[in-house]
Amino acid sequence: MTKAEIQLVRSLADKRARDEHGLFVAEGEKLISEIRSSKLRIRKIYALEGLFAGEEVEAVAPKEMERLSLLKTPSKAVAVVEIPRHKLHTHELKGQLVLALDEVQNPGNLGTIIRLADWFGITDIVCSPSSADCFNPKVVQATMGAILRVRVHYVDLEQFIREATAQQIPCYGTFLEGENLYTTPLSEGGIVIMGNEGRGISEPIQKLVTHKILIPAYPTDRPTSESLNVAMATGIVCAEFRRRILKK
Repeated sequence: MTKAEIQLVRSLADKRARDEHGLFVAEGEKLISEIRSSKLRIRKIYALEGLFAGEEVEAVAPKEMERLSLLKTPSKAVAVVEIPRHKLHTHELKGQLVLALDEVQNPGNLGTIIRLADWFGITDIVCSPSSADCFNPKVVQATMGAILRVRVHYVDLEQFIREATAQQIPCYGTFLEGENLYTTPLSEGGIVIMGNEGRGISEPIQKLVTHKILIPAYPTDRPTSESLNVAMATGIVCAEFRRRILKK
């Protein structure tokens, strides 16, 4: 293993380097095994002796793994993987449930949301450009492999939502003045917009929401937290959408 290889792996902690090289880092035996079984292309695997076999695998010593790993506790294997490129058009969304993230900037939240999408059978997430990068090492690890099955797109979110509403695709967003999630009608498909951790859904996007919904506190008259974590709220909303389908 050369010094240049170590520098490349370490540089991929930074988004600019990921964009420049078209590569991201995945760590851990389980995740790398899943990637090897997926359509993603692995450039190189650095692993402790005996973990993996193949032309792309290079065995390294524990000391070298400590230099390569981007985690606090070094893993036993590190893979350099090509970033997949996906395209998504609004006309493909009819009847599908899609998540839209408006400036969700915490990598842990994004990773959890991708994992939730995978659990609830949502294959596409659209993000504003200022949202966290889904190939940030922290996000990749937090997805627990879901990043291999959920396609994440970075788009001009305002334009994307405008195009969707023009095609009569319902767009849902959570608001304090919204209709009760558990009693209001929900469509089988549509776009569920989740906002920034501190500010919620931005004003330009708010104007495009066609259905305002509320996750009610219980009991309604009891003093409670000001808001829910965005990943937690996403899980609650997705679960209710899917429950409605199962009831039919």
